[in-house]
Amino acid sequence: MNIHEYQAKDVLKKYGAPVSAGKVAFTVAEATKAAQDLGGPLWVVKAQIHAGGRGKAGGVVLCRSIDDVTTVATRLMGSTLVTHQTGAKGQMIRRLYIESGCDIERELYVSLVLDRNTGRVAIIASQAGGMDIEEVAEKTPEKIVQFSIDPAAGYQAFHGRKLAYALGLEGEANKQMVKLTESLVKAYIELDCTQIEINPLVVTKQGTLIVLDAKVGFDDNALFRHPEIEALRDLDEEDPAETEAHKHELNYVKLDGTIGCMVNGAGLAMATMDIIKLHGGEPANFLDVGGGATKERVAEAFKLILADKNVNAVLVNIFGGIMRCDVIAEGIVAAAKEIQLTVPMVVRLRGTNMDQGRKILDESGLKIISEGDLTQAAAQVVVASKEAA
Repeated sequence: MNIHEYQAKDVLKKYGAPVSAGKVAFTVAEATKAAQDLGGPLWVVKAQIHAGGRGKAGGVVLCRSIDDVTTVATRLMGSTLVTHQTGAKGQMIRRLYIESGCDIERELYVSLVLDRNTGRVAIIASQAGGMDIEEVAEKTPEKIVQFSIDPAAGYQAFHGRKLAYALGLEGEANKQMVKLTESLVKAYIELDCTQIEINPLVVTKQGTLIVLDAKVGFDDNALFRHPEIEALRDLDEEDPAETEAHKHELNYVKLDGTIGCMVNGAGLAMATMDIIKLHGGEPANFLDVGGGATKERVAEAFKLILADKNVNAVLVNIFGGIMRCDVIAEGIVAAAKEIQLTVPMVVRLRGTNMDQGRKILDESGLKIISEGDLTQAAAQVVVASKEAA
């Protein structure tokens, strides 16, 4: 789960991170009032969407008067911002963050992520922070430093000193960096984060550090432990289909293809998507109904797939272990009859009660292709998809 910049700063501020004064605004009038309350002489109006690259796309604007703030807020609020992370459709701006300006001497980059190779929290940093950090990583990777924290020993002061030295910080900024590193590691672990990214972390002309922009992501599977974090969720920034799937405890990710997939088990779902591509097709989604899905959940999953207008064929691939094939079949039939199935569907059932499941499908009166071999099922659904295109 991702949150907005202003929310991320509020979270990090509670852990001791130095942030500029700022206020969120949901209307132009609120943006103007926020600027007046903050006082001048500089303000920054920032579009709040769950995507990077806002500065290059015109979503971060420096203002030198209250009238400028009002003008910029009027232009941004309700408009669509297109960045390299939003895709061509862009994302509508529904809220703005009005922040006090600061005197920037240097821009740095600091992030915390999980190093899956070692199972440790990794700290990644660079003296070349700012809007072009992606180019730095691509063209001059030597400017980026990385080290990890041993979970047995946990954070130690030398981690902060190591980071401060790598960023070339001295004096007060050096001391602040040691404290900031500790607070970031603590927040990352305690809140079950997947990412904390500060870009830029600025050194002001007064020699202090300011978290000028922050991006924080959380592990969805751990949100039950953090209701205060889950309350920050902005459903307007999420795909409606994925939000609906979450309500029914379905693991769903929308993709750009034309073949809908319903599978039980994440690994089997990935393999199913791979074999579809192997035969020349493109999956329209990742959908894992889980190992203990009910008839009702299967029906909701099926309706979710067919709600995607790009889907012109469906492949159901079920391995019946804990999940019974007859339960899957009942859910498919119920959903298909409810929404009047019009696209070709190939169903591959293997495992517990697979004969009963196939019988339910065969006697349903629906145009369903039943297949026991996954390779053949994938080949048939790709052909059906291309014929329907």
